[in-house]
Amino acid sequence: MSTVLTIHNIKKNYGPIQALKGIELNVPKSSVYGILGPNGSGKTTLLGILLDVLKADHGEYQWNEFNSAQQARQQIGSLLETPNFYHYMTAEDNLKIAVQIKQRGFDDVDRVLKQVNLYERRQSKFSTFSLGMKQRLAIASALLGNPSILVLDEPTNGLDPVGIAEIRELIIQLSHEGMTIIIASHMLDEIEKVCTHVAILKLGNLIIEGSVGEVLNDEDTIEINASNREKLIDVLKNFDAIKSMKLEKNIQLTLNPNRNIEQLNQYCFEHGIILNHIIQRKRSLESKFMEITQ
Repeated sequence: MSTVLTIHNIKKNYGPIQALKGIELNVPKSSVYGILGPNGSGKTTLLGILLDVLKADHGEYQWNEFNSAQQARQQIGSLLETPNFYHYMTAEDNLKIAVQIKQRGFDDVDRVLKQVNLYERRQSKFSTFSLGMKQRLAIASALLGNPSILVLDEPTNGLDPVGIAEIRELIIQLSHEGMTIIIASHMLDEIEKVCTHVAILKLGNLIIEGSVGEVLNDEDTIEINASNREKLIDVLKNFDAIKSMKLEKNIQLTLNPNRNIEQLNQYCFEHGIILNHIIQRKRSLESKFMEITQ
């Protein structure tokens, strides 16, 4: 998979405060890349630098698909804060104003309204929209000009569950259309549902990054049990694939890299143990986040 964005040793200070401390990232083309972190971690500062709103004190970044910064700005849609739409104007008229500001074509308005599923409400006033619809209209504005990359800062912040679900489905839809999407957020559950890759920041430091599978690799918990529990425990003591084991009501295991639940089951069977309980529980991104940021 080719890389659409390369970030090398980006640093940013606000007086004595180090907002970013040498960030290194590679964003794959057509990925949904989540930049996660608690408040003050540097997420919004990093997006501001990537969109040329802020200047880094050190380091560099490269949008690899574009020959110049100007071309990149024309082909990147962004939403760092909700645009100031006019409440008394329709969705369509608000976007026509955005078209003039961005110097896009008016024929683009219908396309983006359909893309965010607001075409049937194009003649409705902005004041009648729910929070989720308002946010979708903001994303529609970012989609004017048919950019290949979309950068969003906290796109679900303040939304109710319905609004969050609407934005989630929209992001998934845009991803399926081949768009590269970079999202800064603290909504970990939502990020896990839509992202292919994640980077976790803490106090300006990059703690971990990679595909969601890599970040959560080897973090699954396996619960097992058997009628002869004592014999099972003795057998497991000699199984070199076990990373950790807890003797709860059911025996809880994590396995070493490149080992899986099928190999565990086969090992038990070969040593005379028939498992009567075996469940694999996925480690959530939220639990991983809490572990490495606290």
